[in-house]
Amino acid sequence: MAPDRRASRGYSSGVTIDGLALATRGLVKRYGARPALAGLDLSVPSGVVYGFLGPNGAGKTTTMRLLTGLIHPDAGSIEVLGRPFGRGDRHRLFEVGALIESPSFYPYLSGLENLRALAATGAPTPRGRIEELLELVGLRERARDKLQTYSLGMKQRLGIAAALLGDPKLLLLDEPANGLDPAGIVAMRETLRHLASTGKTVFVSSHVLGEVQQLADVIGIIASGRLVREGPIEQLLQGEGEVRVRVAADEVEPARLALASLAPDGGVTASGDDDGWLTVRIETARAAEVNRTLAEAGIYASGLEAGSDLESLFLELTRGDGSGSHEGTFFGVAGGTR
Repeated sequence: MAPDRRASRGYSSGVTIDGLALATRGLVKRYGARPALAGLDLSVPSGVVYGFLGPNGAGKTTTMRLLTGLIHPDAGSIEVLGRPFGRGDRHRLFEVGALIESPSFYPYLSGLENLRALAATGAPTPRGRIEELLELVGLRERARDKLQTYSLGMKQRLGIAAALLGDPKLLLLDEPANGLDPAGIVAMRETLRHLASTGKTVFVSSHVLGEVQQLADVIGIIASGRLVREGPIEQLLQGEGEVRVRVAADEVEPARLALASLAPDGGVTASGDDDGWLTVRIETARAAEVNRTLAEAGIYASGLEAGSDLESLFLELTRGDGSGSHEGTFFGVAGGTR
């Protein structure tokens, strides 16, 4: 099992701390006759990075809009930072930072001037806060350049700085690394981890599974507007691992038969490339058992790999969700309601 990343990020108690930063119960939202959400129940602990996953069209962005009061539910309830959140509670959003879809700024103003303009419309911003945030998101050297000269990734980073202006306890981010290059994605990941380590709750909506697996402490997966799985990521992946083993090409079929007792019901598959690799869908801790089973059958492995697989869990839970494609690139978004 992988080491506990929460400990390495400075979390004192991970997801076992008391209280929820965000909760929804029976959340329903319809667009005409089509339900975007069909009774969504989320439980987001305080002080963690929560990865909110689902295929395109599953209801992720609808959920984000509901959580920020941009739209209102047809049924169900929302609690933000331990208190009910409804139509008359927009002032409560001073405690919440949000980046929903693409950030909007004045193109003829600089990044610094845009943040100053935003700060003037909200809660009082401490002196030096804007400069501190520009440093945090890596825009200090471009702070006085006009926004129209910024790349998409730079605008996205400025959007995160804007979401943090009021030093919120809860941060809601919809595809936050959209437009970032690989180095920018790594920097974004470290920034969000740092924010959670200070006690903030970071709620990240995404469909880029590899990035979420490296970033999140807790995940929630939705399909067709309903929650299908939620919990600490290490716990959810414990039973979703796979072991890959390589044997001689002419021993693939005997090896598959030998390993079938470890993973019945089609849990052993060959790669199909005549390269000798087989995949066994069992817990990664049982890798030695795979090797021993082959040896007992007189088959000796030339390669052995083990790893937990969020993609396999995701596809298993969302298979049959007709809401959209599972495709995606680094925090990229296909069009349409998510």
